[in-house]
Amino acid sequence: MIDRNAPIGVFDSGVGGLTVMKEIMHQIPSEKVVYFGDTARVPYGNKSKETVTKFSRQIVHFLQTRNVKAIVVACNTASAYALDELEKEVEVPIIGVVKPGAKVAVEATRNGKIGVIATEGTISSAIYERYIKELNKNVNVIEKACPLFVPLAEEGLWRDPVTDEIARRYLTELIDIDIDTLVLGCTHYPLIRETVGKIMGEGVTLVNPAYETARELKKLLEQENLLREKEPELGDNQYQFFVSDASEKFKRFANSIIKYGILSAKTINIEEY
Repeated sequence: MIDRNAPIGVFDSGVGGLTVMKEIMHQIPSEKVVYFGDTARVPYGNKSKETVTKFSRQIVHFLQTRNVKAIVVACNTASAYALDELEKEVEVPIIGVVKPGAKVAVEATRNGKIGVIATEGTISSAIYERYIKELNKNVNVIEKACPLFVPLAEEGLWRDPVTDEIARRYLTELIDIDIDTLVLGCTHYPLIRETVGKIMGEGVTLVNPAYETARELKKLLEQENLLREKEPELGDNQYQFFVSDASEKFKRFANSIIKYGILSAKTINIEEY
């Protein structure tokens, strides 16, 4: 029996998953959440499927020690490479960020041309294309790796001429192809959503998988009768943050995104799990 008052576990290769965390906090405000960012081993986007799966297993084992009632893989690369394996190995509900974004993209497109921007790992896995084609085989999916978006987002250059220029270079070919829907296929990318939207123009619908994943999670908890019964009390430690390295840097970045007043992020040795 899963305890419906237990926390939700959320993990990412680093800080990008905080965009998912923020949406969960906003959309299901009564839930407790344990977040783990693998800051010692980031990025995942340039690592092999085997390595990402191994790292993801270790993190899931850690989250299980926190007695979580559900797990969100808030990393597109880990969702692409490890989710299928993890689903077979854990007893609590587990979801990734790819399927919710793919589903909304198919619903949103009018001309059947969907763009996906993501890391090298997510693009090479072709997982967005696979899920989108399963929903509508007639849709044309155009994928583009945008590796520099992650460091730009992590440097806080969300609205900066450098980011504008890089985005323009990456996105021009998608504009030329006349896509009408664009999936922000990396959890860092919502941080530069304004820049991407400005370059793509008003005629292109941007799909934010972080937002859609939080919606999907709420729906899943309702279906499984796992929504928290009572509001967390003062001093209940509603949100806990763990990292594998650089906790102070993580804390500063987390506060810039969530603006919740995160007081601490505890460093753990994830290799022990």
